[in-house]
Amino acid sequence: MPWKEISTLEQRQEWISRWQAGDESVSELCREYGISRQTAYKWIRRFEQGGEDALRELSRAPQHVANAVPEQIGQRIVAVRQHHPRWGPRKILAYLELSDQSVKWPAPSTMGALLKREGLVADRRKRLRVPRYSAPLEHADIPNRVWCADFKGWFICGDGQRCDPLTATDACSRFLLRCRHVAKADGPHVRGVFEAMFREYGMPEAIRTDNGPPFASKAPGGLSRLAMWWLRLGIRHERIEPGCPEQNGRHERMHQTLKQETAAPPRRTLRKQQEAFLKFEQEYNYERPHEALDNQTPGKVYQPSSRRYPSRLPELEYPAGAHLRWVSQQGSVKWKSRRTFISEVLGREAVGLVETEDELFEVYYGPILLGWLDGWHGAFQAMVERPPRTRRRK
Repeated sequence: MPWKEISTLEQRQEWISRWQAGDESVSELCREYGISRQTAYKWIRRFEQGGEDALRELSRAPQHVANAVPEQIGQRIVAVRQHHPRWGPRKILAYLELSDQSVKWPAPSTMGALLKREGLVADRRKRLRVPRYSAPLEHADIPNRVWCADFKGWFICGDGQRCDPLTATDACSRFLLRCRHVAKADGPHVRGVFEAMFREYGMPEAIRTDNGPPFASKAPGGLSRLAMWWLRLGIRHERIEPGCPEQNGRHERMHQTLKQETAAPPRRTLRKQQEAFLKFEQEYNYERPHEALDNQTPGKVYQPSSRRYPSRLPELEYPAGAHLRWVSQQGSVKWKSRRTFISEVLGREAVGLVETEDELFEVYYGPILLGWLDGWHGAFQAMVERPPRTRRRK
């Protein structure tokens, strides 16, 4: 016959029954059941107050949470999350503190637990974390020192029209200067967008882009008509290394948020898509706190540049002693009755020739060294690590 198992509740009931009978003292019963007198009197008190039901084990969960989120505050947190589904607890906290400083808002961890209980948090797939890449943006320590520009990548709207979003941000403040669809991703259309930015915000010291058109080309010095215009305005053009988008990481991170908020999925029409871009600009600059800015909005950190857009395009400055020569529309320059091809990109522009050896010239476009011109043979060589050796005429 198997042993009969007795539960803890049954043991308590048995102990109380024998205590009620009065034949044994509390001390004797405690020694027999292996419990302390303090525990015995605790169960006696519970039995006297609630009967046998009080002998059951009670939940150890606290009946009152000391830091419970008030219902009204919880509703405001949930409302912000529902309006901005991709904002995390820290960003929600920063946004609420900016909007109402009279309320003591819960910690981000408490907000995260609340959002998870409300079913507003999806589990993330774990991924390998890599160290942050800080260079070459370390020098962007004040607004308008460096602007970042790029195309977000084209996509098709619901009406079948192609959308090419051109974006520009200030690297220091993360301020989104422009997010505009351009009819064509070429120099003239992009220049029009930058002209509007320069008139509104002034001009930066440098603009960082990738190596693709219309920002750069295969011409000597990587020049494009757009980059030459920036150079005339006194703006330095910085190009990231090929295949290294992390060197423009702050701008690329903004593109990820832009896609999530405005193009996933795309809007029904191109007009609706541009309206979404404008709405995103306003929210990104003036509502969305940024952790890298101590949870301030970019609009609070950014200040327009003191370098105003000129009414007349300035002339380039060349090295001292340079011989100025005009490049033909076909891209050639004339030296001593002989034409040498440089690049069609430089058509109808001036280049400076600085003689370094006998009939060997450095070729400049403003301060940019493009390469070397061999006056003996009428040959041009784009810039390499060292200048070419020339053969002297006998």
